[in-house]
Amino acid sequence: MSDSSDEEISQQKWVFYKDRPDWKDVEPIPQDDGEEPVVTIAYSKEFTDVYDYFRGILKTQEKSERALQLTKDAANLNPANYTVWQYRRDIIKALKKDLREELEYIRQTIRKHSKNYQVWHHRKVLVEWLNDGSEELEFTKSILETDDKNYHAWQHRQWAMKTFKLYEGELDYVDSLLQTDIRNNSAWNQRYFVVNNTTGFTDVVLSNEIDYTLNKINIAKENESAWNYLRGLLLHDKEGLSKNQKVVKFCEDLYNSGNRSAFLLALLVDMCDEEITQGSGDVLLARQKGIDLCKELASNYDTIRCKYWEYMANTLEKKGTGTDEACTSSTAN
Repeated sequence: MSDSSDEEISQQKWVFYKDRPDWKDVEPIPQDDGEEPVVTIAYSKEFTDVYDYFRGILKTQEKSERALQLTKDAANLNPANYTVWQYRRDIIKALKKDLREELEYIRQTIRKHSKNYQVWHHRKVLVEWLNDGSEELEFTKSILETDDKNYHAWQHRQWAMKTFKLYEGELDYVDSLLQTDIRNNSAWNQRYFVVNNTTGFTDVVLSNEIDYTLNKINIAKENESAWNYLRGLLLHDKEGLSKNQKVVKFCEDLYNSGNRSAFLLALLVDMCDEEITQGSGDVLLARQKGIDLCKELASNYDTIRCKYWEYMANTLEKKGTGTDEACTSSTAN
């Protein structure tokens, strides 16, 4: 329930439904909190009035213009109420209302309550009914301009893109967001989503994406989002983490230059772990290098997870010696 919504209603010279002559035929139904409620919510008089009458029309299943207006008042007071929005959709279908008008109404509502799941769901249903997603990219873009990490806006955008094949130009849009904020994890996630649902991670695409990501890491070496994206890319590399020479060289050069980003060190540890597991290259060297990196992370660069890195150092030390399974079992216990 929103206090601002209560104020909005009051400012409109609110007339209680119980005092409206055209609602005299409806029996309001009070909220039932049980015989001995532990804590009674202090609803405003307007809220109680609206929802008593909403329960009244819900019981009789009235679908009329006045019922539609009542759902608007109820949604204004509590936009997170699923039942209100579902019943509003039932009325819209029964009255065969203009869906474009409803789309405009929910556009304005989302602007006021952009982090509310129910309002986005209502828009999604309307777009499905219209079978037209032509406005969705521009609309979500306008929301993201004020909150570029809005989860609901990104979720809706991805749904619309996948449903109506609206991928054209999206990588350029994502790139513009990353130029504004290179740490925008939502934009990195969107980049992965677009590539995965269009070209896929072919050898050429993978190479280009790795180049793009390494360039971004060079700009902000402590940017966890870019390092995570790089890891995601390497999952599509047939050779694995430790065999992509472009990435290996980049990481080694970065380390040798004195950089001690926790994300860099963590990736190097995983590369060493992979080499040991696969038995490729100099296993002894990889083991010692991995152990040393874990100690660096535990003592200096990722101390909040020191126990994890101590565990990893112990695991790497035992790996390949025949005691790694016992070590893992002992740690689990």
